[in-house]
Amino acid sequence: MNRSIVFVSGASSGIGKAIAEAFLAAGYTVYGTSRTAEFDQAPDTNQIVMLPMEVTDGDSVSKAVDYVLSQEGNIDILINCAGSGIAGSIEAVPVEIAQQQFDISFFGALRVIQAVMPTFRKNKSGRIINIGSVAGYIPIPFQSMYSAAKFAMESLTETLRMETAKFHVKVSLVEPGDTKTNFTDQRRMSGAVDIESAYMPECDAAVKQMEKDEQNGYSPETVAKVVLKVAQRKNPPVRVSVGFQYKLVYGLSRILPTKLKLMILKMIY
Repeated sequence: MNRSIVFVSGASSGIGKAIAEAFLAAGYTVYGTSRTAEFDQAPDTNQIVMLPMEVTDGDSVSKAVDYVLSQEGNIDILINCAGSGIAGSIEAVPVEIAQQQFDISFFGALRVIQAVMPTFRKNKSGRIINIGSVAGYIPIPFQSMYSAAKFAMESLTETLRMETAKFHVKVSLVEPGDTKTNFTDQRRMSGAVDIESAYMPECDAAVKQMEKDEQNGYSPETVAKVVLKVAQRKNPPVRVSVGFQYKLVYGLSRILPTKLKLMILKMIY
């Protein structure tokens, strides 16, 4: 049994919950976070210990990380799963809503990384796995802010991997494609109605296609298996797409002319 300490943000549902459960089943000690948990669960190696944490609040992040360190003295693996999704046209999305998207999906991960890195540097050891998305390298129309935040996560992951190499910290990005979770139901339409109406019915068609693909997508458990495998590799890859079809999509996105790629995406959505 592996009693390494795993810290999973966004572990209350969907991919984050599946990841936490997979690591627990593999013998790890797992701490998960959600906005609604409370500091009242005693550490227990036989279940996931859920802690309250709001990734948009630096004090909340520090408190959760410090709690794990006070109980365990260490964190071995950090997995950033917290995220949210908004849909709508770029013209119509209020800037403050776009900022909220980045605050959760990008800056939230950054806050947790910054809170955990001092321990990794001290130990000269650690694993960071960021959960990205196929939308990070494939621009999805009418889901631009989500795509942009995940694109930023790609760059953050690659840069962090270079910067922390001398501390023997290994950083990877796992990029799921369409996954069947409650993320679909929680997606919000963000745009001003008067402007958004100019983009109908294209926006409606794109969102319906996203929802259809997600509800027919992989299970969260499939993603969790990939994350566990990455964590257990001695030399983990920089990025991994989940599923053969998305590995193929990633390869094509690298070689197709941008104009052709956008034409194909426009046809799909």
